[in-house]
Amino acid sequence: MSETAPHPTSNEPERRVANNPAKNRYDVFYDGELAGFTEYVERDNDTDFVHTEIDDAFAGKGLGGVLAKQAIEDVIARGRTITAHCPFIRAFLDKHPEYDAHVVGKGIPR
Repeated sequence: MSETAPHPTSNEPERRVANNPAKNRYDVFYDGELAGFTEYVERDNDTDFVHTEIDDAFAGKGLGGVLAKQAIEDVIARGRTITAHCPFIRAFLDKHPEYDAHVVGKGIPR
């Protein structure tokens, strides 16, 4: 998985998210530089997001939202359910009920 967030203008820096299964995380890149990640644990058919970090040097660029959205959509595309022990991912999911059908404790019973 490697997707680029759409840019309103062509001169904006690239924002790219890539699954890094060797490290059990999704990485977010800003103009080619690693800017942050969200770590996960996979059990059976569930992906549990456990921790998210955006480097302070990249704060305020909307990368956390880009990372959360693309990571969640990749998990769903792979047919997996989502658990969010990470407060950042949980808050993102709370603001985006369109993903509830894929989230344990919301659309999926515990």
